[in-house]
Amino acid sequence: METAAIGQMDVSRIGLGKWALGGLEWGAVPEAQAIATCLSAVERGIRLIDTAPIYGHGRAEEIVGKAIRAHGRREDFYIATKAGLEWDDEGVYVNSSAIRLRRELEDSLRRLGVDTVDLYQVHWPDPRVPVAEVAALIAEFQREGKVRAAGVSNFSVAQMEEFRTMAPLAAHQLPYNLFEREMDAAVLPWCRESRVAVIAYSSLCRSLLGGRVHRGMRFDAGDIRRVDPKFQEPRFSQYMSAVERLTEFARLRYGKTVLELSVRWVLDRPGVTVALWGAKSPEQLDAVAGVLDWHLDADAMAEMDRIVAEYVTDPVGPGYLTPKVRGSQ
Repeated sequence: METAAIGQMDVSRIGLGKWALGGLEWGAVPEAQAIATCLSAVERGIRLIDTAPIYGHGRAEEIVGKAIRAHGRREDFYIATKAGLEWDDEGVYVNSSAIRLRRELEDSLRRLGVDTVDLYQVHWPDPRVPVAEVAALIAEFQREGKVRAAGVSNFSVAQMEEFRTMAPLAAHQLPYNLFEREMDAAVLPWCRESRVAVIAYSSLCRSLLGGRVHRGMRFDAGDIRRVDPKFQEPRFSQYMSAVERLTEFARLRYGKTVLELSVRWVLDRPGVTVALWGAKSPEQLDAVAGVLDWHLDADAMAEMDRIVAEYVTDPVGPGYLTPKVRGSQ
């Protein structure tokens, strides 16, 4: 397994993303299967486990905790979790108030069954709370020994700069894949220059680049892809045409699958530290080995750019994932 540093700790460059294992937005996952998936990830050298209270409304963190106890070695898990979101029947909302963050941290520690979180990330910026206040609170958590490193997710450059006035910033988690590259413009270069680790989520663009999605595919009620504009026509056909061409390119150029090609692309981008890999079963981790120990050259990167530009003529970003702000219209 390739490794890199986040703060003072080494982590695997592939991390297990726990959103799907929460069992809500991606379909139900039996508990035994979810735990087995976590254990299989660790056995394959995947040390970084990324989760959040919003994933399954606490269930994903509980699964990680049970996996740690079943494994028996806390030190084999680099636990990255998050805070700053709340939910009700009407939707998901940002909330980075001190009361909320303090309660979320204690709840996360309890569900995970640990004394310290390795990386604590503010899930989304809250426009109602100054970033500096949030950072100061995270720094307090660090002084208490409950958080080792501070991170953010979905923040702008200006917001990260404000965060760093009050606390060291170890990592930024952002959406990044062949189809969603808005971060290339400013955020990714800033992180690289500022030595802030980058954790890329949606490395396979909600499975579009995973090799299992096909034209005309329908998704179950509650599946997050039902509201993702990439999976709605006419865009869906554009993205599928690009995937089909990338699949052919991966096979002819490298003898790889489109999944292996796409994750390798993320890992080979300058400034990217970790690519998150979502899985709902141990078998969905089998392809990890095919991503390691090879690299894309500049010509291959350019050809992949050309393919995407040719077929995806009406691109759309991940903005639909942005949570609501209470009281806003």
